[in-house]
Amino acid sequence: MVAVAKTKSRTKLAEQAHFRTLRLPSPFQPRLEALAAQQDWYDWAGYKAPHALWDDELEYFAIRSQAALFDISPMVKYRIEGPDAEAFLNRVTLRNVTKLKPGRVHYTAWCDDEGYVLDDGTLFRFSADRFRLCCQERHLPWLLDSAIGYEVSVVEETQEVAGLALQGPTSFAVLRDAGFKGVEKLKIFDLAEFPHEKGSVTISRTGFTGDLGYELFVPVKQALSLWDRLIEGGKLHGIRPMGYTALNRARIEAGLIVANADFVTGDSAIRTDRLRMPDEIGLGFMIDPAKGHFNGRRAILDARQNKTLKHVLVGLEIEGNIPAEHAIVYHRGKREVGLVSAAIWSPTAKRNIAIASLQRPYGDTVVDDLWVEIYAMRELQYHKLMKRAKVVPRPFIKLDRRTANPPGER
Repeated sequence: MVAVAKTKSRTKLAEQAHFRTLRLPSPFQPRLEALAAQQDWYDWAGYKAPHALWDDELEYFAIRSQAALFDISPMVKYRIEGPDAEAFLNRVTLRNVTKLKPGRVHYTAWCDDEGYVLDDGTLFRFSADRFRLCCQERHLPWLLDSAIGYEVSVVEETQEVAGLALQGPTSFAVLRDAGFKGVEKLKIFDLAEFPHEKGSVTISRTGFTGDLGYELFVPVKQALSLWDRLIEGGKLHGIRPMGYTALNRARIEAGLIVANADFVTGDSAIRTDRLRMPDEIGLGFMIDPAKGHFNGRRAILDARQNKTLKHVLVGLEIEGNIPAEHAIVYHRGKREVGLVSAAIWSPTAKRNIAIASLQRPYGDTVVDDLWVEIYAMRELQYHKLMKRAKVVPRPFIKLDRRTANPPGER
């Protein structure tokens, strides 16, 4: 009986310890905690991350009219190096890595052997044989298995590298006034090293907002000094730290997709009808049939040739001003043909917009007479609204300042 009582006691203590276990702190956690008036946190890849710090509306408008600072440290990061690094990445990702020059970044994706998307992300090329792959989900076992036969090392460096996204029309001015001399030379998707303290910071002209913006990466020991440097440089340019809610609004306006939000990744899907090929989620432009073999190549090209693609990801403009998030899409108000995965009333586009996955031919060749079913709360009661929708191009907004050379100051 004593042994049983001790076992139960240890079990109870273990359960209590489990619930006391905190999510991983970001390298910028001291700065985020000091600003988190709302204390509205969520789990991002095991890290504690803010939905909003103070006011998500003002944080959004900082992206479009000032400069917004977003912690991207929880983003999964892999260091890929070695004589065969280019060949390895060309084998596992969709885009042609031989065309990616040192000092450049490109957006890419990777698939399983059946051609279903496992994830998407950005590939940074620092030199001929040194890369960084950033993405939403963790893929280390798959990457290591895929590296067999290549002279290449693959190491996850998520906890070693701190990252910040600086986005908005005054983001260049912030960097300039923070002392990053020569940053004006960076064109869209360029990257370069800049001195910081006794080391360096990698700055790329990239982002997830469709606006002028940059991403900065440093060793975690230099994280707080980088934050303080940017805040000081941005005092006259309206810099404002932000959370994910504001970023999500901006990325929807930019027509950008999120893994396991707008599509289900191939290794996490439970039902086979949730799997998607690149052409079914708007990533077909990445595929280079002229390059050598890559994961899923045969299945992807066969689906194109045989016209067996089943879905299409589209942008929708919806009448009214009530966001249609997670609304069902109908043809002629009767036949269910798809689902909205992301939707907002766009303050910049002044339109009710959405990203939706539809069953072909709807959204592909059949684009007329589409409707969405929205449930709107009115005086503590839901009311069903059927609103017309039309297929429109993505991005929903296109800002010239994103690609302007040299970058504007405001």
